[in-house]
Amino acid sequence: MQVIADLQLHSRFSRAVSPQMTIPNIALWAKRKGIGLVATGDWTHPLWMREIKASLEEVGNGLLALRAEVASKNLDPGFSLSREQSPTNIDIHRRSQSESGQNFSGSPHANIPLFLLATEVSCIYSQAGRVRRVHTLIWVPSLASADNINKEMTRRGCNLMSDGRPIIGLTSIQVAELVFSVEPNALIIPAHAWTPWFSVYGSLGGFDSLEEAFGPFAKNIYAIETGLSSNPAMNWRIRELDHRSIVSFSDAHSGPKLGREATVFELSELSYEAIRTAIIGKQGVNKQKLDVGSGKLDREVRSQKLDQTSNFQSQNPISNFPSPTSHSIAFTIEFYPEEGKYHYTGHRACNIRLSPEETKKKGVACPVCGKPLTQGVMQRVEELAGRSEEELQIELRFTNYELREKKTQIQVTGSKTFPNRPPFVMLVPLQEIIAESIGSPVASPKVQGPYQTLTDALGGEFNVLLSVSISDITKAAGERVAQGIEKVRRGDIVIDPGYDGVFGVVKIWKEGEEKPLLDSSKEQLSMF
Repeated sequence: MQVIADLQLHSRFSRAVSPQMTIPNIALWAKRKGIGLVATGDWTHPLWMREIKASLEEVGNGLLALRAEVASKNLDPGFSLSREQSPTNIDIHRRSQSESGQNFSGSPHANIPLFLLATEVSCIYSQAGRVRRVHTLIWVPSLASADNINKEMTRRGCNLMSDGRPIIGLTSIQVAELVFSVEPNALIIPAHAWTPWFSVYGSLGGFDSLEEAFGPFAKNIYAIETGLSSNPAMNWRIRELDHRSIVSFSDAHSGPKLGREATVFELSELSYEAIRTAIIGKQGVNKQKLDVGSGKLDREVRSQKLDQTSNFQSQNPISNFPSPTSHSIAFTIEFYPEEGKYHYTGHRACNIRLSPEETKKKGVACPVCGKPLTQGVMQRVEELAGRSEEELQIELRFTNYELREKKTQIQVTGSKTFPNRPPFVMLVPLQEIIAESIGSPVASPKVQGPYQTLTDALGGEFNVLLSVSISDITKAAGERVAQGIEKVRRGDIVIDPGYDGVFGVVKIWKEGEEKPLLDSSKEQLSMF
């Protein structure tokens, strides 16, 4: 079975997050989106952990489900989602199992997502004469493990009450040592790995390699998260990621932002261990055995493998990426990276935006005021890349998308050079498509009405975006909206890249180009 997972989000206790980010609202938005597994977020925060325990219960597979009384209260007809984007309430009606899809084991209501204990910490510290700022995801399989990690962090001086995503003075190495000593089956994944300010590869606070950041624990870092400003193809250019998974999640600060990026897992069962196995893969298990020896041996072996495959021939791809198992990553769902607010290099105060090629010619100082430019993700990838984009041999192909045991074919992007790497699909959020199609703001009732109709009638947002026939969409929401969705599926859109904290713009139709290219109405989060 395929499960759409969004395993990075924040609670109402985090900075710049909607107060409506509660457990029931997260569940409801995940349900409407079509997400089967969603992060709890922020379990390091004592008050949020109290709400997690009050609303969720462990179901014996390393995941959590809504308590029956919480589900019954919040999923009865008439229950409304929060007023986050519209002056009118968005009603979510309970549907029968046959209407609403797969009923995951342990969930008291059909099509209600299970939760995975996932949190994010902000490590700010000095290393090798530089200030480092790295955001890191931590996943664990039990409340007991989360509690014990929280106790140890507190013992080491971390103020977990400060924020849902706490700023702590521990290094990335110290965090890894702490987490793995408490819970060996935990997963540590660098979050939004390329964001300039707060990421492992970030130009302003990060490192040039995972080994530099995590030291002896780099061998236990089995994946990185792309962030909104990069996609898998950009990460495929980095040699040290050849044997690591590339995952994508929303980093949502409000309900409507859930699923703007997600990872689709192919699983024989839904459990924490299945997710962990999918991310590690077969080669990860073999690599664990190899890494019992010295870190130097591990580096030498990996280097030999890369040297042996340096010709990048499709018939001889790099072999140390996990081969498919009974649990694997099917594909990822991606925000257009150009729409991310750190894709290009620039200085927003002076309206300066430069591509990597322009930056090479004009330098890293703002040509208007002389201050340093904020380096974009594209330029940073160029700095660390071990291969060119052309060497990836990017191609469009088709893959299976499964809903309620019904498989359809969707178009995805993959690599001829690395045919075993999970492909990805680029999407535009449904509310944005509707808004542009009808010429109305996303928050307006004119957008929310068709959005509710489509997602209620046609199996959730992802199903509408990926697989519902255009004729069925036309019947439910009109020809213009259907045309917009069809254009997004084909990639027939106009993109204007973001830079220095300003979101880029994805436009489906070319008319109205006289409007500002950069959309200041989009959510601007002060941290990243």
